[in-house]
Amino acid sequence: MNESRLLLTELFGPNQDFSKYPWQPFRVGVEIHRIYGDGAQGAAAALLRYAPGARVPRHQHAGLEHIVVLLGSQRDAGGTYGVGTCLMHAPGTTHDIVSDQGCVVLALWAEPVAFQD
Repeated sequence: MNESRLLLTELFGPNQDFSKYPWQPFRVGVEIHRIYGDGAQGAAAALLRYAPGARVPRHQHAGLEHIVVLLGSQRDAGGTYGVGTCLMHAPGTTHDIVSDQGCVVLALWAEPVAFQD
């Protein structure tokens, strides 16, 4: 991989193959593939893969967060979000997330999140 550029291909459509990424445990039923950043300081991006019924507990955003749903759907208190949805959470907001059927999302954080579990 070129250290100054990362290319993610076929994120949408019939040729999706998320099994090619080296997944690591993140939360019960949720795996992570970090793209950049360590999640402890500064900006970060990652793919998150939820098993059916998996959830990420309540957390607060110190900075802006973007979530793009690539496969399946996820929901929070505001509704259910399917493939192609981009969610943006402002600094200071809190929420928890569940994926009833399982999903894969691209998450980009300006700052680490603080879990309240």
